[in-house]
Parts: sequence; C-alpha cells; structure tokens
Amino acid sequence: MRVIGGLYKGRRLKSLSGREVRPTPDRLRESLFNILRPRLVGARFLDLCAGTGSVGIEALSRGARQVTFVERWPAVVAVLRHNIAACGVREGVEILQQDAVCALERFSERGEVFDVIFFDPPYASALYEAVLERLAREPWVLAPDGVLIVMHHAKRPLEPRYGELERVRQVRQGENVLSFYIRRSSPTSPRRDEAEEREPMFALVGGRAE
Repeated sequence: MRVIGGLYKGRRLKSLSGREVRPTPDRLRESLFNILRPRLVGARFLDLCAGTGSVGIEALSRGARQVTFVERWPAVVAVLRHNIAACGVREGVEILQQDAVCALERFSERGEVFDVIFFDPPYASALYEAVLERLAREPWVLAPDGVLIVMHHAKRPLEPRYGELERVRQVRQGENVLSFYIRRSSPTSPRRDEAEEREPMFALVGGRAE
C-alpha cells in the first residue's frame, strides 16, 4: 500500500490484517481524492476510524492543513504512528486513541469543526448508527460547506438523510460504496446563522466509479 499522489507520493505504508482493519483500496482512494481535490488544500480533515492512516495521510499529502486521526485499537495506532513517521510528517497531525463517538463528543464540546470528515468503520460495526445519529444531533462538527464521506458495504445501505446531513452522491466500486453527505440547514437549526447558503460541488446525485 502506497501514497497515491501529492507530497508523499510513492511512500510505502504498512498495513495490518484482521477484522478491525480494512484499508481503503487504492483505486477507490484515488476516486475519492479526485472528487475531493477542489476542497483539500488548507482543509481541516477528520479521519474517523482511521485504521493505519492511508486516507488521512493521503489528505496531508494533497494539501490538507490539519488531519485528525481517530482510532481506538492500540496495535493499529502503533502502525498509524509508524506510517506518519515513515512519510516524514512533522506537523498538521493529531492522533486520538479513542472511540469514534467519544471523539465526536470531545469535538462538539471544544467547538472543533472539520471541512472534510471521512468515516470508515468495520463493515459489521454498530458504529455506523451511533456516529451518524450523533452527527445528526450535532451537525456543526462538520463545517457549513463541508462534506462527510461514509464508506460502507453495498449490502448495507445508509439513509439518504440524517438530520441536516443529506446524501448528494454515491460512488461504488465492487462491494465498496462511498456515500457523500452535506449539510442542508433547516429553519430550526441552532447554528444556521453561521453559514451562508451556497451550492456545493456535489450537485449530481448518484455516480459510479468503474
């Protein structure tokens, strides 16, 4: 597994095998970052259930200003730290060894906001519901013009909407699906005044990467 593009292109990344670790396939990762390219430079990127860090490191390589990695398993965090060091990354990185829901609670309490959130738990995990319900209640962890990407199995469809979060695009490769959500503020949103309504780049619903 390697970094695909950007500053650290070609750097080899260590991986692990097991139920709790499922690295994002290179081809799908490339599709993801082709879509995200216009909004990556200077972005605050959250890699939730980061695993060994291939997605977050790719974001750093392509110009993200800050990447926060959240991963709960100690052995996986050790490999994540190894990969970051192997790429020579010295700034713009935060690693939190904790549960994804607890991390979201921490971000909400501290008023931390992210431009891009990538969420990729184990496919059989109950975290899908827990995290998406949390974000539905507290969507302001995602910037008003930000994007949430959820990776999931094709046989595990997600809802088209979670509170203010509305799905605007899906990309599928084999059994892997990326679902893209943006914030659609409602009149009762407590933070509506923080955002200017603007049309996001994800105007087309659907989509398939072959």
